[in-house]
Amino acid sequence: MTSRLNPYLSFRDTAKEAMEFYQSVFGGTLTRSTFAEFQVSQDPAEQDKTMHAMLETDGGLVLMGADTPNSMEYTPGTNYAVSLSGDSADETELRRFWDGLSAGGTVTMPLNKAPWGDSFGMCLDRFGVSWMVNIAGSPT
Repeated sequence: MTSRLNPYLSFRDTAKEAMEFYQSVFGGTLTRSTFAEFQVSQDPAEQDKTMHAMLETDGGLVLMGADTPNSMEYTPGTNYAVSLSGDSADETELRRFWDGLSAGGTVTMPLNKAPWGDSFGMCLDRFGVSWMVNIAGSPT
């Protein structure tokens, strides 16, 4: 199994600065994609916002983060999710996890093909925990 479970932090316009700060603390390699790169917002003010950032350290720590779009609610203190990710080899297991996590909860984004080519979904489980599931290379 190659699935990973990682914290995913949300910010309002400060994801780039925050992730660079965490890189200065933990070291490692930081990658960042903007809203413009994946054409996920038509708002010119959001084009340079961080759609996804990932910090990976040599010791195996992974921290992810993104800016919350202006159209979505942002409440400090609840600005986190748990990211569950893997590749198509883990698809059956990841979809089983998705089904379990979303059962009795609220699906906020169905597990479908995303602009970056993977299958991606978001839900709140029945305990109010926010989850993101990403299946890299998944055909659906």
